[in-house]
Amino acid sequence: MWQPFTEEHQQFRKLVRDFAEKELAPNAAEWEASGCFPNSVFKRAGDLGILGAHYPEEHGGSGGDYWFSVTKAEELSRGRSAGVSMGLLVQSDMATPCISELGTPEQIEEFLKPALSGDKVAALGISEPAAGSDVAGILTTAKRDGDDYVINGQKTFITNGTRADFVTLLAKTDPGSGAHGCTFFLVPTATKGFQVSRKLDKIGNRASDTAELFFEDMRVPARYRLGEENQGFMYLMQNFQSERLIGGVGALSGARHAIEFSEAYGRERHAFGKPILSRELWKHKFVDMHIKVEAAQAFLYKCVDAFNEDRYVNRGPISLETVKLISMSKVLVGDVVSEVMDTCLQFHGGWGYIEEFPIARAWRDSRLFRIGGGTTETMRYYIAKLLGY
Repeated sequence: MWQPFTEEHQQFRKLVRDFAEKELAPNAAEWEASGCFPNSVFKRAGDLGILGAHYPEEHGGSGGDYWFSVTKAEELSRGRSAGVSMGLLVQSDMATPCISELGTPEQIEEFLKPALSGDKVAALGISEPAAGSDVAGILTTAKRDGDDYVINGQKTFITNGTRADFVTLLAKTDPGSGAHGCTFFLVPTATKGFQVSRKLDKIGNRASDTAELFFEDMRVPARYRLGEENQGFMYLMQNFQSERLIGGVGALSGARHAIEFSEAYGRERHAFGKPILSRELWKHKFVDMHIKVEAAQAFLYKCVDAFNEDRYVNRGPISLETVKLISMSKVLVGDVVSEVMDTCLQFHGGWGYIEEFPIARAWRDSRLFRIGGGTTETMRYYIAKLLGY
C-alpha cells in the first residue's frame, strides 16, 4: 500500500498531536465561550516548529515537503476546536505561502519569518461584502502615488483580523481590467488609515476571531507590494490550491474524530435495552460513513501528491490538472463531511443538540468548509470549465 508519510512525518505527527491534545483541547471550551484564543498559541506553535515545517529553512521553516502540512492539519483537529485550527492554518497555509513564493528578502525577513515563529499574527484579506467567491469583483483600490500606494476599501470575513500584525491584502490597481488588475500588498495593521470596524459573530468556529476591515487613504510603501503589479489574481489562484487542500484535510480529519466519539457514545448509550450502536440501522450508517471517509481521503491524498509534485518536487506552478483535482476534492470532501456530521448529530438524538456534547460544536464548525475558499457551487462551475463544458 502506498504510504506518503516517512518516519520524520510520523515524529512530527506525534509532536502536533501532543500539542493539540495536551495544550489545545483542555482549553477549547473556554476559548469557544470567549470567542477567541490567546496569541500565545501562535507563539507556542511557532516555537515547536509547527507553523513552518513545510517552508524552506532560509525562510524560517524546517525544509519539509507539503505532507508535513497535511500531518499538521490532521492532528490539529484533535484540539477539539476548528476555530483554533483555522487561526493557525490561516497563519501557516493561507496568508503566508505567497510571501515565500514571491517575497523579496526584505519582505521575508519582516513578515514571513516572524509569522512562522509566531511572533507576528497574519491574516489574508480577500473577501469583501460584495465579492466572496467572485474575487474578480473586489472593489478595494490601490493607487500609486510616488513611492506609496493609497488604498481605500473594505474587507470582510477576515480570520485573525482583529489581532493581526499584518494582512496579505488583495486590491485593484487597474480597476478597468477586471481580474487582471489586482495586486497583492503586505499591510502592517499599525498603518494609518487601517481600521478594524467590528468583530463578526459567527455560528461556528467561534474560537477564531473574524473581522471586518476598513481602509481610508491608507498609504502603503511600494516596497510592500508583493510580486508584480496587476498579477495578483494569478498569484491568488495558485495560493487558493493550498488553502482548499489544507482546509479539506482538516475538515475530513474532523469528520473522522466525529465518527470516533460517536461510536464511543453509541456503545455506552442504551435505548430499548441495548446499546444504540448495536442496532442494525446504525451499524450500516456507520459502515457507510467509514467507506465514504476512506474514499474521500484516498482522493484527497491523490490531490496532495499532485500538489506536492508540482510545487515541492518540480518547484513550478500548479498545473491545471492538479487545480481540477483539488477543486473536485473540495466538493467531494465538503459533501462527505456534511453527511458525516449530520448523521453523527442525529445519532446522538437530543443530546446532539446540547452544547456540552462535542458533536454539537463539530457539526456547526464543519458547515463553513462548503463556503470558505470558494463555495461548492463556485467549485462546480469552475470544474465544468476545466472539463471543457
